[in-house]
Amino acid sequence: MDWCRYRFRSVWELPAAPDAVFRVLERAEDYPRWWPQVREVTPASAESGTARFRSFLPYDLRVTVRARRRDPVARVLEISMEGDLVGWSRWSLTAAGDGTRALYEQEVEVRRPLMRRLALPCRPLFRANHAVMMRAGRKGLAARLEAV
Repeated sequence: MDWCRYRFRSVWELPAAPDAVFRVLERAEDYPRWWPQVREVTPASAESGTARFRSFLPYDLRVTVRARRRDPVARVLEISMEGDLVGWSRWSLTAAGDGTRALYEQEVEVRRPLMRRLALPCRPLFRANHAVMMRAGRKGLAARLEAV
């Protein structure tokens, strides 16, 4: 097992129609307004930019992102990442009753040197850090959708 590789999967039930959720999620530059751990998103073009994340652990992760798929009909958004994390993440949205089921998937390899050195002993802590980030993101997105 490569202790520096992670695969994450989160499912969020959201109180808005899939198209409304898609419109919020496709505006990555607005994520810091509703997702506390997404500290900064700086667009470089319509298809790329940089992002900085920080959850409860005292370190920032910086990545350069590039759009791989933006499909409003299928309601799929996918990006590639390079930097402290190398890999991809994807949102897939489907209708669920009166709302939306948002599936978030991510496969990354940690490239930050200190995190690589601490990969084995700190893996549970790194996974918990990600879980805290995802819970806050779901809560923030739900609030954002209710305000729109």
